[in-house]
Amino acid sequence: SVWQCPLIYIFGAIPSGRGKRGQDNQFALRTAMAANVKVATCNLNQWAMDFKGNRARVIESILEAKKEGCTFRTGPELEIPGYGCEDYFLEGDTFLHSWDSLAEILKSGVTTNILCDIGMPVMHRNVPYNCRVIVLNSKIIGIRPKFFLANDGNYREMRWFTPWWIDPSKPGFGDIEEYFLPVRIQEITGQTIVPLGIFAVSTLDTVISFETCEELFTPNAPHIQLSLDGVEIIANGSGSHHQLRKLDHRIDLVKSATQKAGGVYLYANHKGCDGGRLYFDGCAMIYVNGQCVAQGSQFDGLDEVEVIVATVNLSDVRAFRSSFIARSFQASSAPSVHREHVQFRLAGTAVHPLSLTPSPFMKPRIHDPMEEIAYGPSGWLWDYLRRSGMRGYFLPLSGGADSSSTATLVAIMCQRVVAELKEGTERSKKQVLADIRKITRMPDFTPKDWKELCSKLFVTCYMASQYSGQETRSRAEALANEIGAVHSSIFIDDICSTLKSTFVNVDIHSPWIEKSKIKTNPQMTGGTWMENVALQNIQARSRMVMAYFMSQLMPWATDGDNSRGGQLLVLGSANVDEALRGYYTKYDCSAADINPIGGINKRDLKSFLEWAGKNKGIEILQRVADAKPSAELTGAEGEQSDEVDMGMSYDELGDLGYCRKVEKCGPLSCFLKLRTRWAGRELTPSIRAKGDKAPKTHDEQVAQKVKDFYFYNAINRHKMTTLTPSYHAENYSPDDNRFDLRPFLQPASFDEQFAAIDKIVKEASTLPPPPVKKQRTA
Repeated sequence: SVWQCPLIYIFGAIPSGRGKRGQDNQFALRTAMAANVKVATCNLNQWAMDFKGNRARVIESILEAKKEGCTFRTGPELEIPGYGCEDYFLEGDTFLHSWDSLAEILKSGVTTNILCDIGMPVMHRNVPYNCRVIVLNSKIIGIRPKFFLANDGNYREMRWFTPWWIDPSKPGFGDIEEYFLPVRIQEITGQTIVPLGIFAVSTLDTVISFETCEELFTPNAPHIQLSLDGVEIIANGSGSHHQLRKLDHRIDLVKSATQKAGGVYLYANHKGCDGGRLYFDGCAMIYVNGQCVAQGSQFDGLDEVEVIVATVNLSDVRAFRSSFIARSFQASSAPSVHREHVQFRLAGTAVHPLSLTPSPFMKPRIHDPMEEIAYGPSGWLWDYLRRSGMRGYFLPLSGGADSSSTATLVAIMCQRVVAELKEGTERSKKQVLADIRKITRMPDFTPKDWKELCSKLFVTCYMASQYSGQETRSRAEALANEIGAVHSSIFIDDICSTLKSTFVNVDIHSPWIEKSKIKTNPQMTGGTWMENVALQNIQARSRMVMAYFMSQLMPWATDGDNSRGGQLLVLGSANVDEALRGYYTKYDCSAADINPIGGINKRDLKSFLEWAGKNKGIEILQRVADAKPSAELTGAEGEQSDEVDMGMSYDELGDLGYCRKVEKCGPLSCFLKLRTRWAGRELTPSIRAKGDKAPKTHDEQVAQKVKDFYFYNAINRHKMTTLTPSYHAENYSPDDNRFDLRPFLQPASFDEQFAAIDKIVKEASTLPPPPVKKQRTA
């Protein structure tokens, strides 16, 4: 009976929100059965400029969606060329090859009976746009350009693309223009012109429209107007990278997109390292009326194609919206988005409607931050290694927290790879095994466990000096043995002595320099500060030279008579706080090919070591976490302390870095925030203001700490220009390449800024102290 499904009868099959209603009972019954629609989104592990591989993964995702009975599929942003092409987007060839890839997809026939939303760049009237190309039955329905571009933090989209212009003085989304297709596409589709602009696709049973990544994050997001205009399904192809503690924000945005306005929202993303510092963390998801019905993995698994499917009930969307009277009132006068009509039903005939059951609601999964550290960088390491063509990794392993964290990430990488061999999809097992054999140069090799794999692609070395302690040596050896790495050790004293003796014999040829006054025998103990630091830097830089030397020779040295060639990638292990403070030697062993922990702070690394020791079966890590950080350049662990040398604790550094980068504070604003935030906290002594000049009051101590931080950051800013490419994880990273852009020659005195702080300190001395608040950390 019709009366058993009155909402479906009233609200069913109105594609534009303004169409004709059914006129007989049979129509209502058909609508009742057709209310369930199966849709798909995906995580794809694309690689910038790998057109062949990217195309294959796009096709595979479409085929998998069709196999699941889906009639709509959306994919990540710029999935055909890869999101991270950067300045390759300035080359016309990138657009040409993207069209070539789309031509192959159209010719293959995979888009038959499935509406596909595909991301690629498009040039229109000599203007480059970041677009979605909507395809059905090997024909292009239209091209939808992105109009809010990501252009902050790590994103530089406006360097390569132009936002689509929409006149803000007029309602709606602007005019639709004609796009003349390339000749090759014309020959395949039989089309010459397709619409380009902001539009919705009106099928015979619903309306679909699109957002692209950043548009979801904007205050006036397109989905608001689209939902009010009757669009029932919105797809978002995204290129969103991992950052610690960020996923909940992304999930909240997707949830809120349908929580107030109702509807179905599909979110697609890249997953993996596509060739740069960023790791795209997947988590494709589908929401209905503010409830999650499907979620892909953020890190789990190493499959390059992950399709997420859900069955959604369109009647639920219509009932949700129509019963929200205030929403209906707004919708009744909402401007309309242009419709492209297609003779196609999302409730297709491949699967009988009665066999479809709406996907149940589920609680979205959000990883613990320690899991994020474990699985994000380890996935990045695997992608980088397998795509680089190298034999493995080499790490100077000191036994300290930083290098031990890096070693642990390689171990977790090996654990995940072997787990994928046993538990992954057949496609993934095949790919992973091929990658293992390519890396190891062993065509018949299959690792029996993760430690055996680690022994084939990971070499560590304890680079000792006269100042190294037995405790760090023993920890380094124990860790390497626990994870199965090939471990070695060397002494760098001979190298340092040779460099020093070379300087002793320096000959000065300038006649105005008195040779009798030349000093050529620097001393670590009893000498000046300059002598001490120069001799420390010799140790650090000799380790870098030996790391690269050994990375090239260790495969040859350990292969025996059956050398398989190749060399190792050198891993760095400097954390984000040390980089921010400049507490490292330029071109020391922090200088490497890549650094998986360069975007992670010291506090998180210590917690990660404790977590990994308990959860990954590497018992020595607790011992490492308990040790006090030391560079061991002037004395063994316990005799030299990082925090004493820096004149600030890692906790203080984290707060200072957060204020500077995330809260956009200069020295004065930073002081004003921290004088309250640090109320009641005991601060570490300054190394610049000592004795009679040492600060006494709380405000004076905070002021000096802020001055010290900005001073050292300024004088060491030149080091940031040579930072090893690091995994981006922290939102206050000083990465000079693209994330934190500042001059590397700065006036370190900050005369005006520091004078303003002093004035506030003086004024505050006449006032009662600020109230003590609960401490907040970055």
